[in-house]
Amino acid sequence: MASLSHRFRLLIPTLAACGALAACTQGDGMKSTPTSTPTPKAQVVANASLMTASGASAGTAELLQGPNGYMVHVDAKGLPAGVHGIHLHTTGKCDAPGFTTAGGHLNPMGHQHGADNPMGSHLGDLTNLTVNANGMGALDFALPGMTDMVGPALFDADGTALVIHAAADDYKTDPSGNSGARLACGVFVRQ
Repeated sequence: MASLSHRFRLLIPTLAACGALAACTQGDGMKSTPTSTPTPKAQVVANASLMTASGASAGTAELLQGPNGYMVHVDAKGLPAGVHGIHLHTTGKCDAPGFTTAGGHLNPMGHQHGADNPMGSHLGDLTNLTVNANGMGALDFALPGMTDMVGPALFDADGTALVIHAAADDYKTDPSGNSGARLACGVFVRQ
C-alpha cells in the first residue's frame, strides 16, 4: 500500500491542472454566461380559495398555463400534519361538510385511478401533499396532456374543484387511491 505522502505527490499534478483550468475559465473574475432566449413564464389562469368543512381557510390553489401545458400550485394551511391525497374534481362546487358536490376525479379519458395503476391515471390525480407540524404544505404539479385537451376539461360548464383528502393516496386503488374523507375544497375561478 502506498504511503499517504506518496499518494499526495501523485495528486499534485492533477490539482495543479484543475487550478489552472479554473483560473482560465474565470479570467478577470467575471463568469461568462451563454446568452439565451428567456423562457416564457407560466401565467395564472384560475385561482381557488380552499376551505375546510367548518368554513376555515385552508390555503389557496392556482392553475397556471405555461409553454409546456397546465400546472397546479397549492399553498395549504391549517390542515392536520401528515400526507394527504389531493385531486382535481369534476365539478366546481364545494358544499360542506363532505364536499361530495365536487363529484369524482377529473377524468376525461375514462382511465382508472393512480400513477401506479396500469389502467390509470385520471387527469385529476396529483401527487400527495405533505403537511408539516405547523399545518402548512405546498405542492407544484404539471398536468399531463396537451393544452388543447386539458383546457376544455378544466374549464367546462360546471367548472373544476381541488380537494384535499384526509389520508395519503396509494396511487393505485380505483377510484380515489384510498385517500379517505375530503378535508378541504376550493373551486377554481378563471381569471
